Amino acid sequence: MMEQKKNKRVIISGGGTGGHVFPAIAIGKALQALDKDIELLFVGANGKMEMEKVPLAGFRIIGLNIAGFQRNLSLQNLSFPFKLLGSLWKAYRVVKSFNPSVAVGVGGYASGPTLKAANWLGIKTVLQEQNSLPGVTNQLLGKNASVICVAFDGMEKYFDSKKIRLTGNPIRETIVDLRISREEGALFFKLDTHKKIVFITGGSLGAKAINEGIAMHINEMVEQDIQIIWQTGKSHFSNYKRFEVEYPNNVRVLDFLPNIDAAYAAADIVVSRAGGTISELAILAKPSILLPSPNVAEDHQTHNVMALVQKDAGILVKDKEANNVLVKTIIELFEDEKKQALLSKNIQKLARPTAAKDIAMEIIKLM
Repeated sequence: MMEQKKNKRVIISGGGTGGHVFPAIAIGKALQALDKDIELLFVGANGKMEMEKVPLAGFRIIGLNIAGFQRNLSLQNLSFPFKLLGSLWKAYRVVKSFNPSVAVGVGGYASGPTLKAANWLGIKTVLQEQNSLPGVTNQLLGKNASVICVAFDGMEKYFDSKKIRLTGNPIRETIVDLRISREEGALFFKLDTHKKIVFITGGSLGAKAINEGIAMHINEMVEQDIQIIWQTGKSHFSNYKRFEVEYPNNVRVLDFLPNIDAAYAAADIVVSRAGGTISELAILAKPSILLPSPNVAEDHQTHNVMALVQKDAGILVKDKEANNVLVKTIIELFEDEKKQALLSKNIQKLARPTAAKDIAMEIIKLM
């Protein structure tokens, strides 16, 4: 019996942003829905959002003292090698102590040390690659992975085709099974159900370029009687909350959205970054304007958007053009209902609502 219990242990590692944390939680919930005897341990990075969100979802998590390498010249980079070595040693001890049959990496700071430790200990690994262009770390981890779950076609350019499973990205169950109507979503934010609504989000941490682009021309949207649900991110909130006071009938400014499903339900158009959010937009068939973050490894978000643009499934606006182009693009899309319908139809073709379950099944097969 002890042997059987040991074989039903799984480590899930990664995080840093909602785009990594929520898929990790979705995989954990899918595993336990398939087999309630599976014992889970999450590994994250201290100080990052997973250390709060994972316990709220009912799972145990251990934090590593790991941070990313800064791409600009920074004194923080001097401590990077020491943090990396320390996190590798702690990850090794955590993995060895927990002794899982499978270790899963969803991306983010903690994923690399944890999967590397699992490799050293001869434990099977599953890589969940969310982007159309994998980062260097994931390409290296992919060499030793047993299974690589991807969200885009054409990934055999980067990974062994025999290991690839096209599963899509796992997303929150409240979004997969959205039960809020557009009217209910609009009323939740005290907006007029008969008027246009745009949901603007820079993700859980916020996006400076998106926020600045909206703020610069927000009056033009209000003049068109467009209503705005605007998630600024906590660190940016104080700079923009005044717009809700200036335009009380049209603008709602929030630092973070725990009830993002209501915002999605209310929105006719969504403006966002281009990470894991794309999978949510596909499930919900939302016409979208996407601004890829220039601050991510290998500029993978631009590759994500281009994969959509080529299929007429999304509109690309670059960060450096946001001040001049973003609001203009939003207004033009609201004026073109045929374009909205085309974007909605084409992005929905990319939806994979069973992604979390499909990934969980791959993990269980390895067990």
